[in-house]
Amino acid sequence: MARKLFGTDGVRGVAGEVLTAELALALGRAVTLAANCTPPARPRVLVIRDTRESGEMLEAALAAGVTSVGGEVLLGGVLPTPAAPLLIARYGFDVAAVISASHNPYRDNGIKFFGADGLKLTDATEARIEEILDEDGCAQRVAGDVGRVRTLHGTQEDYLRELQVRFKSLDLTGIDVLLDCANGATYRVAPEIFRRLGATTHAIADEPDGRNINAGCGSTHVEALGAAVLAGGHQLGFAFDGDGDRVLAVDRTGAVVDGDELIALAALHLRAQDRLRGNGVAVTVMTNYGFHSAMRAAGIEVAITGVGDRYVLQELRDRDWALGGEQSGHIIDMDFVPSGDGIASALLTLEALAGTDLTDRNGMDKLPQKLVNVSVADRDAAMTDTKLLAAVDVESRALMGRGRVLVRPSGTEQLVRVMVEAPTVDETDDVCARLVALVPGALA
Repeated sequence: MARKLFGTDGVRGVAGEVLTAELALALGRAVTLAANCTPPARPRVLVIRDTRESGEMLEAALAAGVTSVGGEVLLGGVLPTPAAPLLIARYGFDVAAVISASHNPYRDNGIKFFGADGLKLTDATEARIEEILDEDGCAQRVAGDVGRVRTLHGTQEDYLRELQVRFKSLDLTGIDVLLDCANGATYRVAPEIFRRLGATTHAIADEPDGRNINAGCGSTHVEALGAAVLAGGHQLGFAFDGDGDRVLAVDRTGAVVDGDELIALAALHLRAQDRLRGNGVAVTVMTNYGFHSAMRAAGIEVAITGVGDRYVLQELRDRDWALGGEQSGHIIDMDFVPSGDGIASALLTLEALAGTDLTDRNGMDKLPQKLVNVSVADRDAAMTDTKLLAAVDVESRALMGRGRVLVRPSGTEQLVRVMVEAPTVDETDDVCARLVALVPGALA
C-alpha cells in the first residue's frame, strides 16, 4: 500500500491546519496499535520535541492518543532528534516520537517515529499506520483500560553522557567555538557538551521563544554565523538546524564548510585510524563532484543514493557501512547513532582536525556548483520533455570527467531542480542557464 500521509521524514505540515491535534491524537492511537501485536502488553512510547510553540499541543494530543489505546507515554522534553534512538537503546522503548519540522519555519511542525530498533519506521510500517487510521479499530482500547503519561527525568543528561562517552578522548581546551543553535532543540545541550570537553564556548540563537526557531539563524541561514565568527574573532563555528540532526561549519574567515566537506574530513580521518567500517561512505546524488574525486584518490568506495537521509541510512545498513550523509549537513555515523546528529558531527569534525585550523582543511576540492529551482505547472510532465532530456545528455557528455549535470523533480513541491558543477564559475553558470531556459512549463 502506498503511503499518503507520511513523507520522507514523517508527517509534516502547518500546525493546526494540516497537522492538527486531532491528527496527532489519531497517529498516537495508530502507532501504538501497530506496535502492539500481542495485547495485553502496554507499548512504551517516548515523546520528545523541539521548541516550536505548537509542540506542547501536539505532544499532549499524541500522548492522549497513545494512552487511549493502553500505551504508556514518557515525555522526554526538548531534545535533538538523535536523542530518540539513543534513549530507545537505554530504556527499551517500543516506539519514540519526535515532534519537529526540522529546518522549517515555526508555523510548520511534524511527527516522525522511530521503532524499537532505533531506526525510523519502514515504509511498510508507515503504510500500516495509515491503514489503521482508516479502520474502525483505531478507537479500540487495549486490555480494556487506558495508559498513563509520565515525565522522564534526566533525558538531557542521558544524551550528554552518550556524547561524552563517544568523544571521551577529545580535548577541546584552547578551542574558541561559536555555536548557532537555531533557537531550537540544541540550545541547551550543544553549548554544554562543548564546555564539558574544554572548549571556550559562545552561542547565538540560543533563546527560543516558540516562534524564532530557524528564523534567520541555524544551518539554513549560516551566513549569520559566518558574520558572527568573523566579527568575534572565533576560530570556527557550527550551525545546527531546529531539531539538531544537521550541522554546517564556518571557518575563521567566515567561509561556509558544507556537509560534503565535513563528510570528506570525517571519512579521511576514520580511514587513517582504521575506523571507517567497510572502507566506504554513502552520499546522495547532490554531493559535489570534488568529493568523489577526493574519495577515489584515497581509495574509499562511494555509494550514491537518492536525496534524503532515510535513503543514506538504508544504504549504510545494506552495505554494513557506518558513515554517510548529505550536503545539507545531515551526517550519519552508525557507530554512534543511526540518525543524523549535528552535535556529534561537529565533534567528529574537531576530532578529525586534531587541533589544526579548519581554514586549512584539505578533505576535498569543491567544484563550483549552481542550483536553480524552477517553478513549474507540472514537475512530472517537465521531466519527460524530450528537448530538456536531450540537452541534459549533451551537457553531461561535455562535462564528463570534469563535472556533472543533475536535473530532477522536487519530491514535495512543483519544482524542477537544475544543478550544474563545472571546473569554473563561468562554465557552471552558462551550462545552468542553458538548461533552465529549456525547462517547459516554467512559471514566472
